[in-house]
Amino acid sequence: MDSRVAVIGIIVEDENSVDKLNSLLHGYGKYIVGRMGIPYRSRGINIISIVIDAPQDVISALSGKIGALKGVSAKAAYSAVKTGENDAG
Repeated sequence: MDSRVAVIGIIVEDENSVDKLNSLLHGYGKYIVGRMGIPYRSRGINIISIVIDAPQDVISALSGKIGALKGVSAKAAYSAVKTGENDAG
């Protein structure tokens, strides 16, 4: 199966969803290349970027599950480059 590189941008507005979000990310940990989180305290939100290298359906599933959390928004931006599963990271 082809692997894609993508960035999932996440905005967390409800701190009560953080544990569920972290649990989801842990479950997909084998695909995650890196993570950067920025607390924007003056706005009361957290901004997280996830770099992921996985099949497109896995990326879509994770992004959808994150976006379904209360007070959490997620969008994925995909690289045009596809690689075979054995070529990835």
